[in-house]
Amino acid sequence: MLNTGDILETIKMIQEENLDIRTTTMGISLLDCIDSDADRACDKIYEKMMRKAENLVKTGEDIEKEYGIPIINKRISVTPISIVSAASGEPVKYARTLQRVAEGTGVNYVGGYSALVHKGFSAGDKELIESIPEALAETTNVCSSVNVGSTKAGINMDAVAMMGKIIREASEKTKDDHCFGAAKIVVFCNAPEDNPFMAGAFHGVGEYDCEINVGVSGPGVVRAALEKHPDANISEIADVIKKTAFKITRMGQLVGTEASRRLGVPFGIVDLSLAPTPAVGDSVAHILEEIGLESCGAHGTTACLAMLNDAVKKGGVMASSHVGGLSGAFIPVSEDAGMIDAVNRGSLSLEKLEAMTAVCSVGLDMIVVPGDTSADTISAIIADEAAIGMVNSKTTAVRVIPAIGMKEGDTLEFGGLFGSGPVMPVSRFSSSKFISRGGRIPAPLQSLKN
Repeated sequence: MLNTGDILETIKMIQEENLDIRTTTMGISLLDCIDSDADRACDKIYEKMMRKAENLVKTGEDIEKEYGIPIINKRISVTPISIVSAASGEPVKYARTLQRVAEGTGVNYVGGYSALVHKGFSAGDKELIESIPEALAETTNVCSSVNVGSTKAGINMDAVAMMGKIIREASEKTKDDHCFGAAKIVVFCNAPEDNPFMAGAFHGVGEYDCEINVGVSGPGVVRAALEKHPDANISEIADVIKKTAFKITRMGQLVGTEASRRLGVPFGIVDLSLAPTPAVGDSVAHILEEIGLESCGAHGTTACLAMLNDAVKKGGVMASSHVGGLSGAFIPVSEDAGMIDAVNRGSLSLEKLEAMTAVCSVGLDMIVVPGDTSADTISAIIADEAAIGMVNSKTTAVRVIPAIGMKEGDTLEFGGLFGSGPVMPVSRFSSSKFISRGGRIPAPLQSLKN
């Protein structure tokens, strides 16, 4: 029987507490499109993607209308293009094709202009990585990711050194567009193959030929639930979060199952990450402050975040048999109104954010740094974050934007879901000799689990 109270509660979550499905992402394999001629390969890619995704946006809109559930983004992820373009070269042609697909289908973003180089470079990897700044400057809706490390393989420091230069170049090429090129690049350690969130989404080689993945949100819902328990102890707080995450994930499961049925493709996973926006009341930082911190970044922040992340996962896995992707709590700066406020009031530093990434679902996300930050410093930030992921057997990532022409204390405005990013200080001490050594950081002992 229908529970009227549950229905009314869900309506309130949507109308007043910013509950939404952040994305339905269709993953499409391009392995059968590989060709030694880049133009032929691109023609095959365009035909397959347009055929598979022609109804993706309309299906999302129909589900929104019928169920009253907002679905903010409709996206596509594809096989890492470095694999597909290895036979032909000319990877930028593939980026242009992905852009044509985005425009033809009406999706918000296409992810997968990517390379997996956690152990070393195979054919096509270096060429694709070196082309990322040009590809992202030429396209609007294409996103890029590079996996530079894993618990099993260690960290490819040659790739880490390259990515510092690539991120700087991407910012410089798009300096007249809010340095947005760098905002579309994610550098991973332990990248998941089924992540529906941009900019890091790609379609792994172990996935279905085509599938639908769903990313849910709901920081505002969690905060509103906690407001009703001002005197609860931490065990009770964790239980409230767990039950709330269950309800949020059930909605994601419903949308994913229905989209799968209507599109005629398998349902992949629900990613139950709490994904914030700049909207008032839709902030992970505000959840932590509701738990009892004066400001996000105060001592105790990492402990609160660890508890939040764990409770979200425990609630989510009870609501769906297919939870995957990143699943936890995103802590971007520019996309989270509470994080922005915490940086501006001086309670949240880059070093504290790095500590928080040891227990959250991703890493240093949408961090704006001074425009004169060196490529080696960016590489060192990536190396630190990859080390946290490698040693803790978890996914970590870096999305850092050098704000060309700006200095500490300035603000880089993105608009929309990306919000604005306060320029954060970085260490003035050099890491250049460390980065220039190259080679590979060996896999940790915990990699030997067989």
